[in-house]
Amino acid sequence: MKLRKIITMVEETRTEMGVALPVPSRRALAAAVIANPFAGRYTDDLSDLIDTGAALGDLLAREALSALGCAAGDVQGYGKAALVGEAGELEHAAALLHPSLGAPLRAVLGGGKALVPSSKSMGGPGVVLDVPLGHKDAAYVRSHFDGMRVTIPDAPRAGEIVVAVALSLAGRPLPRVGGLRHEEMVGEDGLR
Repeated sequence: MKLRKIITMVEETRTEMGVALPVPSRRALAAAVIANPFAGRYTDDLSDLIDTGAALGDLLAREALSALGCAAGDVQGYGKAALVGEAGELEHAAALLHPSLGAPLRAVLGGGKALVPSSKSMGGPGVVLDVPLGHKDAAYVRSHFDGMRVTIPDAPRAGEIVVAVALSLAGRPLPRVGGLRHEEMVGEDGLR
């Protein structure tokens, strides 16, 4: 993996619509800008990106957890996304995100029963990358349907890919649209 840079960011919301939150809502994101080894050419074998996805799952989970400043067991939500530069294709993002990135991410966090929400897109420097968030143990916990956005002014260049992992300590600030709550979830099947 040719890694050009890592970006981390933390967002802490203390009030929402003038209402003070009982506990600040914290979430963090870590993103890596990597060279795309398949930029400008087609190949059937994407195993290099699949292996890179595993390495990034570990690295980005650790970076985001460090930025969040909490114990792994405190994390309630997670998500992943990739933004491919114009000389690549969406399947390059899929190779990074799907076969191997989730297991190392879960290992850093000490578990996670639910699928890791994901997003794939293509674009150039400065394009917004949306990283979806969901509850790590129960996909139906509606308060945790959320996301983070990151923009990197100089990435991805045509032959690069931006890969990001986001973590959250809770759901959205002041959730009130109903559905399963964190306190009610069982967390055995990844759904409820």
